[in-house]
Amino acid sequence: MTALTILMFAIAYLLGSISSAILVCKLFNLGDPRLQGSGNPGATNVFRLGGKTPALFVLIFDVLKGTVPVWFSYYLGLQPVYLAFVAIFACLGHMYPLFFQFKGGKAVATALGATLPLGADLAAMLLSTWILISYLTNYSSLASITTFILAPIFTWIVKPDYAIPVAILSTLIIVRHRKNIVRLIFKQETKIRDKKQIK
Repeated sequence: MTALTILMFAIAYLLGSISSAILVCKLFNLGDPRLQGSGNPGATNVFRLGGKTPALFVLIFDVLKGTVPVWFSYYLGLQPVYLAFVAIFACLGHMYPLFFQFKGGKAVATALGATLPLGADLAAMLLSTWILISYLTNYSSLASITTFILAPIFTWIVKPDYAIPVAILSTLIIVRHRKNIVRLIFKQETKIRDKKQIK
């Protein structure tokens, strides 16, 4: 492992630690998303709190947090396994942000962004899965869990060299959704277009 690889890990984590949900909510006077709605500082919760415009800002920035460090690492020639860890560090930054008391989100958009440098075909498959499941069920968490269960399979089809790294990233995302899984089982999960709060 080279110094450049370690540097990219650090950059990915620090970039991931910039919580767009918290910053955008401050900009739109929506309060702290960690204390409202589902309590998750992500685009879906911001959508519940403030509507489409602030949620779109959050979504775009969170995607870029994954895309930018992985794309640069890919361009710099890092091996697939190291690319996976660049993506993981970006997601860890989102989940446990250095700049926001280590209280972050689930990093779904960041993880999706991290797959973009691997190809438009893979990104389209993942995004289509998320959109389809969320449309059919109205559950963002179920759409995310389903998407990342299928992500290693989709990657194996189009970019087999990256299937294992994507599987590592997918496992991290699914584990982060463990509370959502329990709520889904007991039919207590908040829907995308539901403004009720979960404690």
